[in-house]
Amino acid sequence: MKIQQYYLACLSHASYMITDNRSKTAAVVDPQRDIAQYLADAAAGGFTIKHVFLTHFHADFIAGHIELRDKVGATIHLGRRAEAEFDHIAMKEGDRVDFGDVRLEVMETPGHTPEGISILVYDLAKSDREPLAVLTGDTLFIGDVGRPDLLASIGVTADELADMLYDSITNKLVKLPDATLVYPAHGAGSMCGKSLSKETVSTIGEQKVFNYALQPMSREAFKQIVTADQPEAPEYFVHDAILNRKERAPLEASMERSLRALPLDEVLTLEKAGAQLLDVRDGIDFEGGHLVGALNIALSGKYATWAGSMLATDRPIVVIAEEGAEEEAVMRLGRIGFDNVAGYLAGGMRALEHRDDLVERTERITAAALGEWIRGERADAGAIPVVIDVRSPAEYAAGHLPSSVNIPLTHLVERFGEIPSGRPVVVHCEGGYRSAIAASLLQKLRVGKVHDLVGGYKAWAAAKRPTQV
Repeated sequence: MKIQQYYLACLSHASYMITDNRSKTAAVVDPQRDIAQYLADAAAGGFTIKHVFLTHFHADFIAGHIELRDKVGATIHLGRRAEAEFDHIAMKEGDRVDFGDVRLEVMETPGHTPEGISILVYDLAKSDREPLAVLTGDTLFIGDVGRPDLLASIGVTADELADMLYDSITNKLVKLPDATLVYPAHGAGSMCGKSLSKETVSTIGEQKVFNYALQPMSREAFKQIVTADQPEAPEYFVHDAILNRKERAPLEASMERSLRALPLDEVLTLEKAGAQLLDVRDGIDFEGGHLVGALNIALSGKYATWAGSMLATDRPIVVIAEEGAEEEAVMRLGRIGFDNVAGYLAGGMRALEHRDDLVERTERITAAALGEWIRGERADAGAIPVVIDVRSPAEYAAGHLPSSVNIPLTHLVERFGEIPSGRPVVVHCEGGYRSAIAASLLQKLRVGKVHDLVGGYKAWAAAKRPTQV
């Protein structure tokens, strides 16, 4: 038997395929929505994917259970508390699926969500008593546990989920043999926890030593520590958690609808009717020239997470990309359930070659030039700028530019009225990715002259410019 991990860095998501050579059967756990890699690897090994498990209803991406069911006829398995529109097998504590030398046994581990399960994996050729591994979903991470406060499950409070999580950890997972391999559904960068490790596999024994949430403590102490200082969850999480419960169109059908080349005039008509213009080029290219009113979220960064945070699911999206990148942009939106793409601008920015009236640019400024401007040493630059720091409050508290205003990126629309009028604006983040989004948003909102600090706070600090905490 073999456990193969698939790690999707842009969503910090791990999925798994367990294969058995004797029966030539495979099971996939927590698949991403684009399933080509599982199909290709199964075909290469001569395996048939007969089972697909969801450890819970994920909030940060759309799982590929519908796609695997439709494409290869895989049976969907969920925890017994899961309520879904599609046909599935409800699995309770101790229920098993055996094929060849593989046994998959369900352990009910609610806490991150009420329906959460972990899956014990046995290699029966070696032992039917001690599991080789446990696939823990979002209950147990490397270095952390799943947060109980996402409120993705209607009718269950964070306090009730924290109680469940304490029991799942202390009464079940920590009692597994120390050698049991731990395979979680997420790694560092996921919003489903606060202290996730960059490592993608560990053991129960290692986690009992190094994971803060697995140390001996009272129930109340556990609940307090796991709910403290959690990052703000993107708004699309609720949308995805609900969509993962539903019968829905597969990604392939959504992509077929969305990959339409649209002439410029149609894009402008859609935009006037409320469509969202999404430019997915790198920030430096976007700021050199872009369609007026476009929002920049580059494919090169945490594209899906920020698209899910900044875009609406109930208004059409028009993608503007480098020619050849349109499919990736649309597919990655589909991974998080944004199936509302109307199409993409045919020809990309070439469509605007003779329409200077529709092209806008964003000023970029270096740390040295900003320092001079703030000190009043640039007579040609006009009024002293207001500096907007779009990082999180925790990042801001750790160090920031003097007199800067902290407005986290996800709150920029609701709080843009706090930006003083009549003064130029400089936005920055840690390294430049988020500030490019922010600058494009402020230009869209028409907040005066906007500048983007090249290299962000890191460049400012590296240039030995003054900071404060």
